[in-house]
Amino acid sequence: MALRLGSRICLRQLYNAQRRCLSMYYTESHEWVKVDGDKFRIGITDHAQAALGDVVFVELPELDTELDAGEEIGTVESVKAVGDVGCPLGGIVQAVNEQLLDKPGIVNSSPEDEGWIAELELTDSSALEDLMDKDAYEKFLADGA
Repeated sequence: MALRLGSRICLRQLYNAQRRCLSMYYTESHEWVKVDGDKFRIGITDHAQAALGDVVFVELPELDTELDAGEEIGTVESVKAVGDVGCPLGGIVQAVNEQLLDKPGIVNSSPEDEGWIAELELTDSSALEDLMDKDAYEKFLADGA
């Protein structure tokens, strides 16, 4: 029995480690997260940028800011609206995409790649379980999100 229980624990740890390496996750509030080991990047999804329209300003977080999952990391302003960007995982801001200060439209042209907002050191991965993979996010959108 102890071996079986130990195997379950090892399998769970292996599953969690693999899940962290799976890279792309999405939130119901239309942020994306790319996890790479103990770091992750945050941005807004293609769906979010399309809903906002032409992005004219991106507020970036301060370096070394520690955020809990669910806290606001910044804002994205368009000609139509201002949207808050939430931090889906706990972390410490290590880098910001300074290109966005001069060229905020990158969020429109490459929202899930070059339009990243911040990179953080992962301090709490427990919220990963609440995030969606690409298939689940696409189903979420198809269901009228």
